[in-house]
Amino acid sequence: MANTIKLDGELRTDFGKGAARQARRAGKIPAVIYGHGTDPVRVLLPVAATTLAVRGANALLNISVEGEDTITLVKDIQRHALRQTVDHLDLLIVKKGEKVIVEVSVLIQGDLTAGSSLSLDHPVIAVEAEAVALPEHVVANIAGLPAGTQVLASDLLLPEGTALAIEADVVVATIDAAAVESEEDAASAASAE
Repeated sequence: MANTIKLDGELRTDFGKGAARQARRAGKIPAVIYGHGTDPVRVLLPVAATTLAVRGANALLNISVEGEDTITLVKDIQRHALRQTVDHLDLLIVKKGEKVIVEVSVLIQGDLTAGSSLSLDHPVIAVEAEAVALPEHVVANIAGLPAGTQVLASDLLLPEGTALAIEADVVVATIDAAAVESEEDAASAASAE
């Protein structure tokens, strides 16, 4: 489950591209906090701590501004096109007990049977979970499944309190028979080289 990372922020009083560039030069990341019917709050966050905090997917941040803490979920990260540094964050206010829909990675467990290969059609899927207890991944167990088997979303192992936010019959992965190269194909490939 995801941990909440505490960051100290400061209210942003200057707006616009020039002010955002100046804030980034001063080691701050512009961000906006919104949700739950509140007016958007524009803040500045420290570059180093924020960059580390948003490395993983679905980061939960506890933003402290002027003594008031707000738990937020990272909804959008804007990065610099060349340097890939964080330029701006959109943060959604979440409350304990509230359910949100997020995308999580699919973790493959188990070994393929001999002579088969795996095709992962959906490396991430949408799930619904409590905002302050988001899973890092869901599990697809492929141990012993024969070639020709499709792993459906309904076959995934979900953590407690997590539900699928996609149709249960979506094909997440397919186990195919491994391509067997005939001796003639190998000989013609060798002669072509």
